[in-house]
Amino acid sequence: MAAASPAPFTSPLAESLAPSLLERFGRYVRVGTQSDRDGEGSPSSARQLDLGRVLLEDLLALGLDDAVLDGDGYVYATLPATIDAASGPVPVIGLIAHMDTSPDAPGDGVEPIVHREYDGGVITLPRGGTALDPEHMPDLLDHLGHDLVTSSGDTLLGADDKAGVAAILTAVAHLLAHPELPRPTLRLAFTPDEEIGRGAHRFDVEGFGALCAYTVDGSEIGELQDETFSATEGIVTIEGHEVHPGFATGKLVNAARLAAEIVAALPADLTPERTSGREGFIHVYEVQGSAAHAVIRTILRDFDDELLAAHGEVLRRTVDEVISREPRARATVEITAQYPNMRSFVDLFPQVTDAAELAIRAEGLDPLRTSIRGGTDGSQLSAMGLPTPNLFTGGHEFHSVREWASVQEMAAAAATVVRLAEVWTTPEFRGATRA
Repeated sequence: MAAASPAPFTSPLAESLAPSLLERFGRYVRVGTQSDRDGEGSPSSARQLDLGRVLLEDLLALGLDDAVLDGDGYVYATLPATIDAASGPVPVIGLIAHMDTSPDAPGDGVEPIVHREYDGGVITLPRGGTALDPEHMPDLLDHLGHDLVTSSGDTLLGADDKAGVAAILTAVAHLLAHPELPRPTLRLAFTPDEEIGRGAHRFDVEGFGALCAYTVDGSEIGELQDETFSATEGIVTIEGHEVHPGFATGKLVNAARLAAEIVAALPADLTPERTSGREGFIHVYEVQGSAAHAVIRTILRDFDDELLAAHGEVLRRTVDEVISREPRARATVEITAQYPNMRSFVDLFPQVTDAAELAIRAEGLDPLRTSIRGGTDGSQLSAMGLPTPNLFTGGHEFHSVREWASVQEMAAAAATVVRLAEVWTTPEFRGATRA
């Protein structure tokens, strides 16, 4: 296959940011930070504090003297404004990314590999038999000539969301190196446990003190997202009756088999692999069990709250129907809210998305307005009174060993953050207030 020509950067600014961004990204992904669904503290896993300490050191080295890693695992810092309060209001704008990675794929021992000037072929990774094949991953063909970063094949990469972390830190370093560039006060936050729906649970919104904020946690270049799924988690617990299998006739009630029956009985057309667009789903992500005891873990998602509640009823009804056939078994269904659709909260402050659109256009891109078939910290933060839409990072195939990121797109994300800072110093936005 003929070699591809190097892909251009979106701007000279993005090109200048790429080397330092790639260096930061490489350091950050090597720190294992998987969150733990069963962890009870904040953060849910102590390993997240390892990256928190790295980020704290980086922020202090940049001169952000108020940087702090708090007792719940959140990193906060402030980049002071360069505009003068005497000439008008000085907005406080937040930039947020999460430190944890998904527990859905191995996350320790990440070894990032840079594949220069992608030529459109299959990328065979050195471990795990993992390959990135454009036949099954057609997005790759939109990135001919890009410098792509992958893992070694047996772990996820961690672009979700260390690409966002690196983009913010790279933009901040650039702004500090160029005090002539106008900027508002920027409040920075790096959060734990976003991947398990707890990233905003102990976020200090009042102390953060921002007018609005942006998570840098998206994927495709140019994305601006102001709508997410509403989300709940459904945990089904089944109690059977265990008996020695040699004496089990008419006595054994096998909880593991009942769990399998429940999973099989859930509607096949209400799964992530059978839905798209604005369609919601019930996703069984883990089943554990023995003859005596079994647990089915599910997530329920929809953009419409009434439909989300209906998915919960489908889960309950399916469990009841299966368990009713074996009266000696017992089952409970616990449905817990995780995060709301941010749309109704963000719509109350349209300037937050208007400013992002201008910043994306200033980077030479067309804004891609999409709804997230998932959630971000911004879902909960928006409901908590901090309007927080989501910006792209250039990462792809999240939560898998096939995860990859484009250096050109990550650099565009960092450059967009720089542009966003300037937008918030213009007269149109400088005096914006929330009702």
